[in-house]
Amino acid sequence: MRFQTPLVPAVLIRRYKRFLADIRLMDGREVTAHCANPGAMQGLAEPGTRIWVEPNDDPRKKLKFGWRLVEHANGHFTGIDTGLPNRVLGDALRARQIPELAIYDTVLPEQKYGEKSRVDFLLRSANLPDAYVEVKSVTLSRQPGLVEFPDSVTERGTRHLRDLAEMARNGHSAVLFYLVQRTDAQAVSVARDIDPAYADAHAAARAAGVTMLSYRADISPQVITIGHRLFPDETHPLAL
Repeated sequence: MRFQTPLVPAVLIRRYKRFLADIRLMDGREVTAHCANPGAMQGLAEPGTRIWVEPNDDPRKKLKFGWRLVEHANGHFTGIDTGLPNRVLGDALRARQIPELAIYDTVLPEQKYGEKSRVDFLLRSANLPDAYVEVKSVTLSRQPGLVEFPDSVTERGTRHLRDLAEMARNGHSAVLFYLVQRTDAQAVSVARDIDPAYADAHAAARAAGVTMLSYRADISPQVITIGHRLFPDETHPLAL
C-alpha cells in the first residue's frame, strides 16, 4: 500500500485526547495532526520523537495532517495508524501474497458474523469452508525484538477471539492475523499483564482451532507492504 500523498517529516510536541497530536514541521510551523490510534501507544508518543505525517488538502477535513509513522533512533519504523493494516492485508489477500490463505479466490471485507461483530475479511473458494479473518495491529515493544498485543485492555478484541472460536467450532476456518507494524520486530507475544482476559481468550481460541498468523510489515515513508512471517519464539511462553 503506497501512501496517497508523500509523507513529510515532523517532530512530535505532544499527543492528547487520543486522536490529536501537536507537531512541529521542518519549516518550523506548529500544527495539530490527526492521530489514528486509540491505543496507549507506549513508547511511541514521547515529546521530541521524529515522526512522519501525511498532508491532505481535503476541504472536508479540519486537520490537514495525519500522523502515520514513528522513526526510531536506530533507523527502524513503526506504523501507528491502526486503519492501515486492513488496507495492507486486503491488498495482499487479493494478490494471494499470504501463502497460508492464497487458496481463497474471493475476498469480502467487513462481513457480519458472530455476536454483534463484523469480520475484517471473509474468504471464499469453491469446495472449501469459509475463512473468517480478523486483523490486529501490533506496535507495543517493551524489550528489544519482542512485540506484544494488546497495548491496552481490549474488550472488543476479546469478543473477536470468542467469535472466531465459535466459527472454528462450527467447521469454518478462523484466522487471527497480527500485522506487526514495527520493522525491528523478531517475535510476537500476548501481553497478559496488560489484559489477562484477552490472554485467556487467546488461549481458548487456539484450543478451539483458530489459526494465529503473525506477519511483519515492511515500512518506509513511501509504502507499507506485507513482509515475512514471524514464527513463535518458544523462549516466550505466550508467543503467538
